[in-house]
Amino acid sequence: MEHHPTPRQIPVVVLAGFLGSGKTTLLNHLLHRSGGSRIGAIVNDFGAIEIDAMAVAGALGDSTVSLGNGCLCCAVDASELDVYLERLANPGTGVDVIVIEASGLAQPEELVRMLLASEHPGIVYGGLVEVVDAAEFDDTRAKHPEIDRHLALADLVVVNKLDRAAEGGERVLGLVRSLSDRGAAVVPATYGRVDPEFLFDCRPTAERIGQLSFDDLHDHHHDGDGAHGGHLHAAYDSLSFAAAQPLDPRRLMAFLDSRPEGLYRIKGYVDFGPYDTGNRYAVHAVGRFLRFYPEAWGRGEDRLTQLVLIGSGIDAAALRKDLEACTNDAPHADEHGMWGVLRYVQGLAEGPDDEPAGAYGA
Repeated sequence: MEHHPTPRQIPVVVLAGFLGSGKTTLLNHLLHRSGGSRIGAIVNDFGAIEIDAMAVAGALGDSTVSLGNGCLCCAVDASELDVYLERLANPGTGVDVIVIEASGLAQPEELVRMLLASEHPGIVYGGLVEVVDAAEFDDTRAKHPEIDRHLALADLVVVNKLDRAAEGGERVLGLVRSLSDRGAAVVPATYGRVDPEFLFDCRPTAERIGQLSFDDLHDHHHDGDGAHGGHLHAAYDSLSFAAAQPLDPRRLMAFLDSRPEGLYRIKGYVDFGPYDTGNRYAVHAVGRFLRFYPEAWGRGEDRLTQLVLIGSGIDAAALRKDLEACTNDAPHADEHGMWGVLRYVQGLAEGPDDEPAGAYGA
């Protein structure tokens, strides 16, 4: 049973949070620490994100500036959002991830709904990141009770300004975890510093080698900031898994359907062996969102399953054991074995607005 490969898509991350939570600081941090990846940032006001003067390499039309590290920033209103998504998703931009700052554009649930319903072949929903101020969380809930709904929808919650919260913020962290009822990863932070790897793949580009990039300038500028470097990786755990034996699609879907709280991202490639001898399956999971992409095997390519799992407070040893139990030693394919996987391949499942019926997992 072979299926036609689907084009790769650019993840679109929604960044939300009430005024003062630190989401614009977090966006600045991502732009400064892009790790060689090109970010397309869509914001409602350039002034709000305070892009350093040295970062602006030149204007690209009325509403877009190019940053020295290859990132692009667009200032838009809600009516222009589709236009800029289309523009940034154009392969010619070289953009690896798009981040939309929800402030002033729409309630985050409206943006999420729009992205999930989008028929644009070049983008895929990359998750809702909700930023909360640990020191002001109780007051924020009193003024904006809808924050509970936002937290329930979030895939990743950044509990910011923990250094200012009473008793180290443990009570707030526990409360936020209880409100994030879809198993979101809850990550503590100060000054909006979240490792970009939590949100997107950082891959240095060849053209940066031998050049002084914006990242390098920013590193030099902040050499005296001792708190910056040591804690970036403390907030999450990661697991790399590789298997030469194909995986059984039913067992893998059972694993994915029961994945634990805090397992925020799964990425990589799966070999289903006799179930599809022509393709490997790229997997993209963010929170409860899941999608597979069939990709043709290269001639002479080693047929391996290679996965990376990223989360907060996950039991890496138990997850590895569960994945090892997904291997398949049967030489023949069960006729219906791939049905569970194919529900998450865009265009193969029947659902409203052509959205796969299983785009969101259990």
